[in-house]
Amino acid sequence: MAISRARKEELVAQYVEQLQEADGFVVASYSAMSVAETEQLRQQMRDNDGTFMVTKNTLFKIALNQADWPVPEDMLAGPVGIAFSNGNMPGMTKALLDFQKDFQERFAVKGGIMGSDVFAAEDAKAISELPTLDELYPQILGMLVQPQQGLVNTVQAANSQVVNVLQPGVSGVLGVLSAHIEQNLKDDDAA
Repeated sequence: MAISRARKEELVAQYVEQLQEADGFVVASYSAMSVAETEQLRQQMRDNDGTFMVTKNTLFKIALNQADWPVPEDMLAGPVGIAFSNGNMPGMTKALLDFQKDFQERFAVKGGIMGSDVFAAEDAKAISELPTLDELYPQILGMLVQPQQGLVNTVQAANSQVVNVLQPGVSGVLGVLSAHIEQNLKDDDAA
């Protein structure tokens, strides 16, 4: 059944909006999936900061061009769905690959785009093993804090060394002053 021009424009606008919010997407082919299976997939995507949409290939290509994304022509053939990542590309891709294991005959990852790089189906596993942003934040923070901690340790060590160097001198000066005071006291008592 043909769709109206207004509906096509609405779909393109919807795809462009998804692309503008996404940090990447995965293209998957599907066939004969039930409504329950599709809803299960959509829930897994939501749980991993993603959105799954069945797209019209021609309209999605138009949206890709409008949003200045590369167009993976070879992936956009046949019935496909797009899983858009909203900040968790590794986690979302892993969820897609897990879903694919359960529905191999009817669902397959074809590839996708992360940033501006197009990747093939074989690369999806490597992407799923990348650390997520939540995992990267503590690592980056640790790298930022580590040099400052080293500086603090160096300053503390330097202060300790200065005290260790000055301590005998201070003790010597105090000994001399103490001896001098005792001598003055003896001199005052003798006079």
